[in-house]
Amino acid sequence: MDDSYQDAWRAARDFRAALVIGHPGHELLIHKWLEVARPMVFVLTDGSGRANQSRLASTTKILNQTGARCGNIYGRFTDTAAYAAMLNDDSQLFIELARELCEAFITEQIECVAGDAFEGYNPMHDVCRLVINAAVTAARRQTGNRIACFEFSSQPGCRNQLPQENATRHRLDDSAFARKIAAAKGYTELAGEVQTAVQQTPADQLRVECLWPVDPGAVVYRCNEPFYEQYGEQQVAAGYYDQVLRYRKHIAPLAAALKHYAENGNV
Repeated sequence: MDDSYQDAWRAARDFRAALVIGHPGHELLIHKWLEVARPMVFVLTDGSGRANQSRLASTTKILNQTGARCGNIYGRFTDTAAYAAMLNDDSQLFIELARELCEAFITEQIECVAGDAFEGYNPMHDVCRLVINAAVTAARRQTGNRIACFEFSSQPGCRNQLPQENATRHRLDDSAFARKIAAAKGYTELAGEVQTAVQQTPADQLRVECLWPVDPGAVVYRCNEPFYEQYGEQQVAAGYYDQVLRYRKHIAPLAAALKHYAENGNV
């Protein structure tokens, strides 16, 4: 892989870009990249969560401010519907998402894709990464074109388990940092999370945006004790949900189905 594909910001400047995220609001984590790339943005869920309150309006406002544009998949599912599909082993739903993304990448001549990382923190983030990898791999297979692929952490300040030596980092100047913080504080539905992040994360970490190059056709993800299983157990005990979403039972089979689609073009 040459340097132009290793460097997320060079790729953003030079190539037609797409951003694919599991939940609206993740675009805040790479706000400067959003300004530079002005990508087509695909959002798998509406971010409504248990409160059933969509976050799409706030994300749309940020996209309009940065010059990015909405893709044809934009808040396609409620969180409740997405999690039900995972629990019910509805791999076909996510394969169709990957297929639709693949077609959009080809039609829009996308050359650079950024999106959620697989971290074992939130199952929707992980499934989003699996869908991205399948779509990019399928698009490469169908066209023979190289598509640069990057992932970023859902944790502020790059506090994650991704390999630090491979990250491409961009430190925001005062103006870019001010715009990012203003956008975050204006995101009403995430007010509590933004306040916690600003209070608990050093400003020097919030100033740095990190993306990691991914080989979507070769990477293999394994997750022994994901955080979302522990959290799910607490939610079930509290009576919010009926069952816990498990990596081995629910996510691993979905990963296998998406990989099969990506490599073979069928289910």
